[in-house]
Amino acid sequence: MDVRLVVAASAGALLGAGLTVAFAQSMALDPPTAAPHIFETEFENDRVRVLRVNERPGETPPLHTLKDRVVTHVNSCAWTVDDEDGNRRMYSYRPGDVYWLPATTRGGTTSQVIQPCHMLVIEIKSPSAL
Repeated sequence: MDVRLVVAASAGALLGAGLTVAFAQSMALDPPTAAPHIFETEFENDRVRVLRVNERPGETPPLHTLKDRVVTHVNSCAWTVDDEDGNRRMYSYRPGDVYWLPATTRGGTTSQVIQPCHMLVIEIKSPSAL
């Protein structure tokens, strides 16, 4: 058997396996797949996805990835965040508050939500799609 054929077939098999693993990992990190009890898809097209998010005190969401997004709060809520200096800050929001957050991967730690937070998250799928 030709060595080049064996090398090409092996490279193709490795590439296919790598793409399959990468796709499976990205699906596992997709918020509605990773944590359907927290994230629910409300709307989706080729430009944006709208997620309904319900974070509750004491939950530990699994690792998940969120894209660049606009967040709007449906109810009043609050949570604390520990900064890199070890200081704890409290953030609170009222219904209708809106802000921008960059893409991030997070999870695996217990939520520091003080009261339940119900939000709509509008993820931007691709800047080139706009």
